[in-house]
Amino acid sequence: MGFNIFQFFQPKDKIFFVLFEKATANLIAISSTLVELVNTASPSKRKELSREIERLEHVGDNITHETFHELSANFITPFDREDIHSLISAIDDIADYIHGATKRIDIYRVDNMTPAIIKLAELIAASSLELHNAVCELKNMKNINKIKEACIRINSIENHADDIFDMTIAKLFEEETNAIEIIKMKEVLLALETATDMCEDAANVIESILVKNA
Repeated sequence: MGFNIFQFFQPKDKIFFVLFEKATANLIAISSTLVELVNTASPSKRKELSREIERLEHVGDNITHETFHELSANFITPFDREDIHSLISAIDDIADYIHGATKRIDIYRVDNMTPAIIKLAELIAASSLELHNAVCELKNMKNINKIKEACIRINSIENHADDIFDMTIAKLFEEETNAIEIIKMKEVLLALETATDMCEDAANVIESILVKNA
């Protein structure tokens, strides 16, 4: 059998789209677990869910590393290499901040799952679903409006998360007299809010891809 040099230059079965979809599907799983964690009153169940989030975060890391490997191994990519790197990195960052928030809940022994914590977790889950929907449409670019609408919703969710964070922190400084409790709650809330920022970053990369490939 002869060697076909053109096979070297062909993307391997649109592997990047497969990896993006795997990464965002994992993100849905980790964010759903977060919502379950902040809504449970059982310390033992919370520990179990925290371990599951850690496991899923490692799954996300492996997908990210696999994407970087494919990026270095493939001569031709479906869109700019920088955008591929930025998108998978943003998705990885979302999982990292979810994991970071749950670690803080665990090590600081935060038992009071406030309405703000629960709402931010729900917003992260909503953004993760929108991100998955947008990524699944990238492989054929047939529903550009659907991708744009998902990105717009992610941006709106991030703005809502900002408002919740700002109002909650203001109220915390006004009403809480224990400085240690303020620090604990602020770190948990900040990690959750930053996860929504990372969702917006991912949406911004997707919008950039649409502009370049219109």
